[in-house]
Amino acid sequence: MPQLFPRSANNLARISILAGLLSAVGGLGLLYALQSTPYVTEVRMVKHQPVPFSHDHHVGGLGIDCRYCHWSVESSSNANIPPPSLCMNCHKKMWADQSMLKPIRDAYKNDTPIKWAKTHKLPDFVYFNHSAHVNKGIGCVSCHGQVNEMPLMYKEATLYMGFCLKCHRNPEPNLRPVSEITNMNWKPTEEWKKTDKFATNGVRRVPEGHINQLTNCWTCHR
Repeated sequence: MPQLFPRSANNLARISILAGLLSAVGGLGLLYALQSTPYVTEVRMVKHQPVPFSHDHHVGGLGIDCRYCHWSVESSSNANIPPPSLCMNCHKKMWADQSMLKPIRDAYKNDTPIKWAKTHKLPDFVYFNHSAHVNKGIGCVSCHGQVNEMPLMYKEATLYMGFCLKCHRNPEPNLRPVSEITNMNWKPTEEWKKTDKFATNGVRRVPEGHINQLTNCWTCHR
């Protein structure tokens, strides 16, 4: 019986198998890389908001402390979104007739909340407590970036599990005096560098080589 395929078909089969394997590996690599792109993480992507609120102006320019608007961060797991009435504390007298503030005025008049597009959103299966972090000396800038320089708010970090674990495994670089948690421009002084930051801030230091309970699954997945 005559041979159906030439000898070169063997090489073609090997090449096609190799090409298939490389394509599969490349496809998986592409999907993995896609998870780190702004398209998925939304890092540095500005979301459309009902009112173009500028942290650059309010925090960086006017020097308003984060806790004036987000007053629950020291006592609650959530960082509250300020109601329209708080905005109107100032804007009853300043820029009261500006068209861009109409959604604020209408919400205040009708006693309804503003439907902000949430920039920092964790999955429902993740437990995060703001008060537990800020009361131990983790500054706002560690997770939210230099919001005092953001004309429009965006997410600075992915907030993926790896981002959190990096700090939980070695929190010392992010520790600062509790009194400076909202100071966006704070830099560690020579005195602070020599301070036992764990003892000062009441953070439990885990001996090297021991299992750090702060990285156990149940810490964030309850």
